[in-house]
This record gives sequence, C-alpha cells and structure tokens, in this order.
Amino acid sequence: MAAYERLAAVYERLMQDAPYEEWQQFMQQIFQRYAKIPIKTVADLGCGTGYVTRQLAESGYEMTGIDQSENMLAYAASMDDKQAVRWMQQDLRSLENIQADAAISMFDVVNYITSPEDVQAAFGRIWDMLAPGGVFLFDVHTIRHIEEDLAGELFAEVHEDLAYTWFCEAGQEQGEVYHDLTFFTKELESEKYDRFDEYHHQRTYLPDTYMKWLESAGFQVCGLFGDFDIEKTEQLDQADRLFFACLKNQEA
Repeated sequence: MAAYERLAAVYERLMQDAPYEEWQQFMQQIFQRYAKIPIKTVADLGCGTGYVTRQLAESGYEMTGIDQSENMLAYAASMDDKQAVRWMQQDLRSLENIQADAAISMFDVVNYITSPEDVQAAFGRIWDMLAPGGVFLFDVHTIRHIEEDLAGELFAEVHEDLAYTWFCEAGQEQGEVYHDLTFFTKELESEKYDRFDEYHHQRTYLPDTYMKWLESAGFQVCGLFGDFDIEKTEQLDQADRLFFACLKNQEA
C-alpha cells in the first residue's frame, strides 16, 4: 500500500463513526446565521482525506479542498468519484489564488499552527481570500482539554486488522502537546502486520488571544461555541473544543 494510503485509510477507518451529519448541519447553521451573502463557494482548509469536503459538495456547495500534505490530497482526490471538488496543495500561512464565500477549518487543524506569528499569518491570508460578507468557521482544542484530558495520557484501540497506541506528552508552553502514534495494519491476504509511526505537534491558546488575532486580521468574531453546539455559549471553559464564527464585513 502506498505511503499516503496507510495514514489516510486508517484515519477514515477510525473516524467512520463520527457524527459527520450533525457537524455538517452545525456548519450550515453558522453560514445561515452569520453570512451576509449567499454561501456558494467554500474552502475547506486542512481538508485531510476530504470526507467533509465531499459531503459538502454533495450538498450543493462549490468546494475547494486545501491541505499541506500531498499524500492526503492524493487520497482525497482518489475518493472523489464525481470529481466535484477542486483539490489544492497549499500552506494555510501562505494561501494564494483562492476566493471563497466561506472558509472552514475543522478538527483542530489550527492547533497544528503552533507559533503566534504563524497563526496570525494564516488568519490574514484567510481574510484576504474571503469575499466581503463571508464567514470563517474553525475549531481549536481548549487548554483545559489538552492539559487535563490529553497531556500525559496513553490511548489504545485494537481491532482484528488494525491497532494503534497514542501517547500524548505535554510541551513546555501552556496548551502545547506532542502526539506519538504507532499504527499496526494487517496486510492483505497475510497474517503479518505493517507498522508505521506518526509524531504530531499541537498548541492552543486562550480564547481572548484568538479573538485579538482575528480582530487584528480584520474579522468580526460573531460567535463562540463549545463542542459543536450552536446554543452552547456558557461555561465554555469546560468544553473540549471551541468554535469561532467570524465575519468579513462587507465594507472590507
């Protein structure tokens, strides 16, 4: 199996029971509530294997799937039977030649941009690519979730043809974590297992810090929600994920 297929296929397998339909409804509610223009074109920033991108395309949006990983994009394109999505390899810190009515960046993609300077650079590029009146929706881990639920913890899952271990190690900075993952996948028509490893680095910041950076980029932060709940606006410090709904004003 090609290198890109190993991680991408495992990711899709482990995420197959995720409530994608509820998440898609959440995104569409955000579009309807905050956008000042009809949302026709959407950029999925950090699209990974493209599952959400393809689902939104099937709902009628003109989708662009953007990811830094050539391997993930190759897998995403291979699953796009209807060729309904434009796939582009770009870094969120240096986006160019993209215009969209809305941008989404889900599943803690922004947490992979770990330095303050790089987060601000990404927000600036996203503001540039959005149409006036368009919205930007993204999520991040909360500091509480990283420090209390992830850092120092070991997770594991075993299936007949797939197993993994996942160790989370706290970094030196507040809200910083390193993920050390080892996967074992059963080879086709064989009793042997193939091993591969992944090492990921994430960092999150306080909500007020994200808000300051977003406003500096030109965004108006219209909503802040916890855990895919558009009505959850209280006790956000207890949430695992925060969602920022941001507007690019029409006079921009």
